[in-house]
Amino acid sequence: MHEGPIGPTSWTGPAAPSHDVPPPRAGRPHWREPHPVRVGPVAAGAALCGIWVLLWLLAYGNGTGEEPLTGAGFAWVTLAASTIGAVAAAALARYGDRGAAVGVAAVAGTAAGVAGLSCELYLLLTGDWILWLHRPRAATSFSRSFEQQPRRAAGSIE
Repeated sequence: MHEGPIGPTSWTGPAAPSHDVPPPRAGRPHWREPHPVRVGPVAAGAALCGIWVLLWLLAYGNGTGEEPLTGAGFAWVTLAASTIGAVAAAALARYGDRGAAVGVAAVAGTAAGVAGLSCELYLLLTGDWILWLHRPRAATSFSRSFEQQPRRAAGSIE
């Protein structure tokens, strides 16, 4: 064995723990969000945006105009309210509370999605796009296909 200035018995063991240095952690480091999103602001943002869209729809429903209420009108009002809500969510995410922004964006996106799906369902059932170039018809090809057809005898080729 090599004989040098450090002998086999010169190591006295680990140093006593110092209170100045935190103890080492095992595993990967834990990074924490500086401004975490909490449930309360998310729920408050969702509730306020829901009230916002509902007030727009109630204002349209109580309109005093001469024209009757239409599905296209409700779709346009819902899309307008949800677009304003999405802009508000973007402003909240940048300058305000991100939790409230999440709630507002969730409700605004859901309202726009429901309006869009309603328009698509109307298009599927009637063949008419409700938002523009809308021509109300008495009967559509879809509804005519379910009219009662005269019964034919089995095996007839009429």
